Amino acid sequence: MQQSVFSVPEAPHLKIIGFEAGPVATNGYIIADIKSHEAIIIDAPYNSADIFEAILQHYSLYASALWLTHSHWDHTADASILQNKGLEVFCHHDDIYRLIDPMEHTLWPLPFTIYPVSPVEKLIENEILHCGEWGFNVIHTPGHTEGSVCFISEKYNCAIVGDTLFADSIGRTDLPGGNTNQLIHSIKSKLLVLSPETVIFPGHGEISTIGHEQRYNQCIQ
Repeated sequence: MQQSVFSVPEAPHLKIIGFEAGPVATNGYIIADIKSHEAIIIDAPYNSADIFEAILQHYSLYASALWLTHSHWDHTADASILQNKGLEVFCHHDDIYRLIDPMEHTLWPLPFTIYPVSPVEKLIENEILHCGEWGFNVIHTPGHTEGSVCFISEKYNCAIVGDTLFADSIGRTDLPGGNTNQLIHSIKSKLLVLSPETVIFPGHGEISTIGHEQRYNQCIQ
């Protein structure tokens, strides 16, 4: 499994480790403080649980929680597996309903079963979540789903943006819970105001920067 490892230039012990998994190439991430051995998993694509475990073991990390950028099935398929391993699951209140009854909201038949997740801790707008020396601000960015969120570390110019913003594109709004005007507003008012040097880690595809998206993303011009 090919992995990408991003190290914060000012603090190389802070890393974001990413990989693709599942039938629609969904990105899963681990944010890690190698010095303190603390880690957080972000999103849980199908067949990602064993990959996360292998990465954690390789870096001698302990993961305490799963933070979900939103609750579409391709980002949550392995959430129940990770919860059963002892991780607390966090999601915005407006998206929790898909976790309670996931197979009701897949939109099309899947050749595997996604199991419910309960209990779920609620992510709150502007809440600061910690992972060792990392501090991430929870930013509510509705539009792709009602409860989509991004996790922003302004100190270290990093943003995990889920399916809100992609390299040279934006998230879909044609699925239930999507709203194009709302998504564009979320991107312009909450993401494009970040430092141009901010590296974005999307739910699909390659990483980018806010500066690149400000200049070249035709979907938000």
